[in-house]
Amino acid sequence: MRLISGRIRESRLKVAEPIRRGFFLIPVTITSLGLLSGFYSLVSSVNGHFELAAVMIAVAFICDGLDGRIARASRTASEFGVEYDSLSDVVAFGVAPAALAYCWALKSAGPIGIVATGLYVVCGALRLARFNVQVETTAKNRFVGLPIPGAAIFIAGVTLAYSYFEFESPRTLAAVMTPMTLLLGGLMISRVPYPSFKSMNPDRRPGIEMLVGIVLVAALLIALPQLTAFALALAYVSSGPILMFREGMQPRVPVLRPVPKKAEPASATIVVSASPHEESVDHES
Repeated sequence: MRLISGRIRESRLKVAEPIRRGFFLIPVTITSLGLLSGFYSLVSSVNGHFELAAVMIAVAFICDGLDGRIARASRTASEFGVEYDSLSDVVAFGVAPAALAYCWALKSAGPIGIVATGLYVVCGALRLARFNVQVETTAKNRFVGLPIPGAAIFIAGVTLAYSYFEFESPRTLAAVMTPMTLLLGGLMISRVPYPSFKSMNPDRRPGIEMLVGIVLVAALLIALPQLTAFALALAYVSSGPILMFREGMQPRVPVLRPVPKKAEPASATIVVSASPHEESVDHES
């Protein structure tokens, strides 16, 4: 019996291990592609290829959305994958967009540009650290603060829109991008709620409105990719303050229900009659 059970265990391990390793490597490979895309965006920014750097950030954005979904669908999510994804996000959505913003727009601002982009990287790292700590306690349909991929894709979208209109005003660009970079950093470490699409059920059939919207966005991305990417990024960055304003205007439901008052303990009152030898006890609730 021991020989038979040992052979059965060996056969199970031989069948299960390759499949598990294969599925585990798929999300890690996609995360690695996103990391390499961020690194190539960094190199492109240093070399002056700003449009290519923005496109590489968009590629890293797509990879970041795929690796987590594939890991959850294949049930291969692990703490290693979470930590590796966070390190990849620091490079692809923290350092790479900051380098793009500095080399493209903020180099003429001098030390102010260095400070602005440096604060952006620090805020992005703090945002990722807070997300990893609060991932089990926060709601699945809300992000606390602007996600770092949203901030990165906004910088990439602004770069693509600027190249589309072919503006030539370095001073104006630096004057606009400096407060914008600081604002993105502030939104990342803020408590402004942002919608999350991770709670969407993939088995649920989308409605006709959603299908029409997806087709329309796809058509706009093909026809006007630069302006469409900027418009989508702007809409998401603006959705947080709008959502906060709407939830602040609505009456909030108290989390703790009022505790009903406990019945007071019965008190005994001694009523002394006129006669010194007669006493009666009256209980009041």
